[in-house]
Amino acid sequence: MKQRNLLLAFCLWPFALLPALAQDARKVMEAVYTQDNSKDTTWRARMDTFDKQGKSRSKKFVLRKLGGLGNSKTLVRFVEPAEVKGVGLLSLNQAGTSDRQWLYTPAIQRTRRIAPQERGRKFVGTDFTNEDMAERVLDDFSYKIVAQGEMIEGRKTYKIEARPVAPDKSQYSYLYLWVPLDVPYTVLAEMYDKAGQRVRVYKASQLEKISNVWIAKRVEVETPSEATRTVLFIEEVKFNTGLKEDLFTQQSLEKADQ
Repeated sequence: MKQRNLLLAFCLWPFALLPALAQDARKVMEAVYTQDNSKDTTWRARMDTFDKQGKSRSKKFVLRKLGGLGNSKTLVRFVEPAEVKGVGLLSLNQAGTSDRQWLYTPAIQRTRRIAPQERGRKFVGTDFTNEDMAERVLDDFSYKIVAQGEMIEGRKTYKIEARPVAPDKSQYSYLYLWVPLDVPYTVLAEMYDKAGQRVRVYKASQLEKISNVWIAKRVEVETPSEATRTVLFIEEVKFNTGLKEDLFTQQSLEKADQ
């Protein structure tokens, strides 16, 4: 939705309601962040990338996460195909600190810290950026409800504007997030850069509740300016398997057989 529609929506509301709407938006997003109360998570998933000609390539990976959404440690490890096997991304995500990420490339046996200016770079040839691969912290953004009742995937939603509290901590100037009224999960997101251009679109579908946690088994991310997209399929998910802290270290990151 274009920015003029956002401005029109605000004009239709009495000024006195804006603080309440901001508070309600915060509550909606708190529900999204807290609905996953698992101690750890393991995914086995596939990413299919499509170039502007529609040609596709597949990559398989395992994602392991320790901790809750917005305060966690995540290790992504590719297992197929051969040219990316062993490539790993370690993300440490904690409230009150800047995200810390390290990328390990087994072909050159090198681990390097991902610099803040690299947040917007694509991750291993997908439409996900380095920043997208790290979970966002709830308190790093301010929130406002800009619309309510829009139908997405057959569900009425809240449309929420999220803006980074510290602009230098994100590649995005603002995001629009659609969250169903009946499910605490972001099913659609649009990301805008510093120039106000829509640079990425996220769509989550095939919602399923597993071990009392909502997940999307299919996620599509599109880069409109390049006419490319990446589709993520979660093939297996497990919760609370007892993952250990020492798995989420730089030393462990360099053990490509994990």
